[in-house]
Amino acid sequence: MQRKRALVSALQRPLLAPLLTAAFVALFATGLGGRPPGAAWDRTYDVVLYNLPYLAAAAACALASQRVRADRVAWIGLAVALSLGAVGNALRVLSAGLEGNGEASALSTAVSFTAYLTMYVPLFVVIRARVPRFHPSMWLDGIIGALGTLSAGVAFLLGPYLYPEPGEQKVAAVDLFAPTTTVLLLGVLVAVGAILGLRLDRTLFTLGLGLCAISASDIALFALHVRDTYVDGGPLELGWLVGVLLVASAAGGARERPTPVERDSASRIGWRLLAVPLACIVASVVVLGAGWTHPMPPVAAWLAIACVVAGIARIAVTFHEVRSFNQIKLESRTDELTGLPNRRALIERAQTIVTSATAGRPGAFLLLDLDGFKEVNDSLGHSAGDELLRLVGPRLRGCLRRDDVLARLGGDEFAILLPDTHVDRAQALAERLRELLLQPFTVAGVRLHVGVSIGVSTTPTPATTVEELLHCADVAMYAAKSAREGVNVYVPDPVTGTSGSDRLRTMEELRTALEGDELAVYLQPQTSLRDGSVVGAEALIRWHHPHRGLLSPAHLLPAAEQAGLLRPLTDRVLELALAAAGRWWHERHVPISVNLSAANVTDLDLPDKVASALARHGLPREALTLELVEDTLMTDPERGRTVLAELRRLGVRTSIDDYGTGYSSLAYLRHLPADELKLDRSLTADVDRDPRAAAIVQHTVALAHDLGLSLVAEGVETLATSAALARLGCDVAQGYAIARPMPVEEFLGWLDAFDSGLSDLTLIPELSRPIVPS
Repeated sequence: MQRKRALVSALQRPLLAPLLTAAFVALFATGLGGRPPGAAWDRTYDVVLYNLPYLAAAAACALASQRVRADRVAWIGLAVALSLGAVGNALRVLSAGLEGNGEASALSTAVSFTAYLTMYVPLFVVIRARVPRFHPSMWLDGIIGALGTLSAGVAFLLGPYLYPEPGEQKVAAVDLFAPTTTVLLLGVLVAVGAILGLRLDRTLFTLGLGLCAISASDIALFALHVRDTYVDGGPLELGWLVGVLLVASAAGGARERPTPVERDSASRIGWRLLAVPLACIVASVVVLGAGWTHPMPPVAAWLAIACVVAGIARIAVTFHEVRSFNQIKLESRTDELTGLPNRRALIERAQTIVTSATAGRPGAFLLLDLDGFKEVNDSLGHSAGDELLRLVGPRLRGCLRRDDVLARLGGDEFAILLPDTHVDRAQALAERLRELLLQPFTVAGVRLHVGVSIGVSTTPTPATTVEELLHCADVAMYAAKSAREGVNVYVPDPVTGTSGSDRLRTMEELRTALEGDELAVYLQPQTSLRDGSVVGAEALIRWHHPHRGLLSPAHLLPAAEQAGLLRPLTDRVLELALAAAGRWWHERHVPISVNLSAANVTDLDLPDKVASALARHGLPREALTLELVEDTLMTDPERGRTVLAELRRLGVRTSIDDYGTGYSSLAYLRHLPADELKLDRSLTADVDRDPRAAAIVQHTVALAHDLGLSLVAEGVETLATSAALARLGCDVAQGYAIARPMPVEEFLGWLDAFDSGLSDLTLIPELSRPIVPS
């Protein structure tokens, strides 16, 4: 608080001396104070006291130059100008006498003229700091402001003295030197206002008022001198003092760097941008009109004509800027490749449709994503892909109404907005558009067939905003692509009100779950088909969602893959699985299996991570088996084989999961460093009833054994299936016939129950009894 008060005090201190001095001097200037008699007091007032505010304001400007580095030259210039003004005043009084009726000396005139010239420097510096880049229109605005002000000033301020009324004495040109400089200063001030469009900050506004007050006092002084009616002292003296105080106030309030004014931001202030140039053009027209009835200097007319010409040029520049702006606006809302509206234009139009939907006019939105477009680019090149994209719009346009909006969102995604459309018509139109796109395209002399997946969403139900409308269509489109059904209409979940494939929300919530304790592993046991013993357990991830309940990997893994979270998710599962295995390993040597993603398989740091995790939980390397799907190696086969080989050298077992669902199983078996195969449930489900399935399993078992691999059968759900697999030579069974996945605590209880009932079982290859004790 004390520091704040000290800062305020420091800012107000530059104004204290000018205010007190001016108040004191004003008493004498107006005659209210009653000067003490004597020439000494008159000299003290005119030469010393009256000029103290000038010197104090100069000191305030000098202090401002230290605080505001951007305007340092401007404030130094003002300090010099005010100091010279005080010196010029003192010299004028000394040379013209205390009555002020004598001739001013050449020295006082030169000093005063130098003070005026110095005032131009701060104005140019200040505006340069506020306008980093000048556009042609800004130059024209400044020229119009300067010409219009000079035209009016020469015509109405200087003209009456150059062309006096009958009976009045003509003023010599040399005597007009001082008011001419004043008119020039006013022209510069108006030009600054025209360039900035009246967008003046407090400092510049106060400074401009101060300079205007000084200029007005100078013109009034000149008029009194011409009429020989000037008397030293009186209210006129207050004009210069008010101007000096305003300059000091601007210096005291200058604390921050001025904000640059770009033309784009200035164009938004509307009438302020045109007010000053328009007023100057009107003033020039008035000057030209007045010249027909009253004599005035020819230069005033030429200045007025130049101002009007500059105004015409400004209109031409404005027309060009408006046309360029409209062109840029059109281009910013148009897709460059296809000429269709882009995402920006689509969203603007969608906002209108959503608003109309709330008033009882429903709308629909179709999101189209081409299938197989990547293959076109890879096979024929990107130029062929671009040509294909250009052909999509014309083919679809024939089925759309005039008010429908067809846009390209980017890549191979297109969108269609349908105002006044219910869901039934939107779905029917989507089916028709899909049929059109399924017809062949001719690209680069080649006939191409591409598919399309279309998502349909509607407003006001279920989407009430543009974001929801686009999101619902996106969800429906991905559902159509996943199910390969072509068209999918977004239908909210009747319980939660949201889509079951609400990917975006699930991805964000998964990030939070990875940092908390919402994730857990469920364990599914594996038993030997030879002696019925428990030989392993697979760790399966579960998500205890705070609102949606227990979520399976079907909900969890797609979101993790799209969010790029598969690697941290697998690391988390590995930690949870090893922590669970550590609870039974010292009593039962039952290894645990963990699934790897493609991101993990190609991670060269994976062997070190696994070794560190085993050491952290005090487990040997034979306590862990890492499972991978053969397709995960497709991303980088060489790197994947390197990682798996390193894992095997560490002593960690590896398993090929879902064997039989890929396309290159035999080729991979030749090179993969694996220890076991896990037959997919699609091969084991009917093995007891389908001779062809049994033959495949029998030959796969023989192949695995010849390669030194053990074979695990997944999806064993009945006793008949387990018996058939045992007869075919499978080594291990896993499935509901043994046990469902269960939490760690239940799995420990299941192991205890299994051990207690194992002695009562006669487990033979024919498996005449259930594997699991009742």
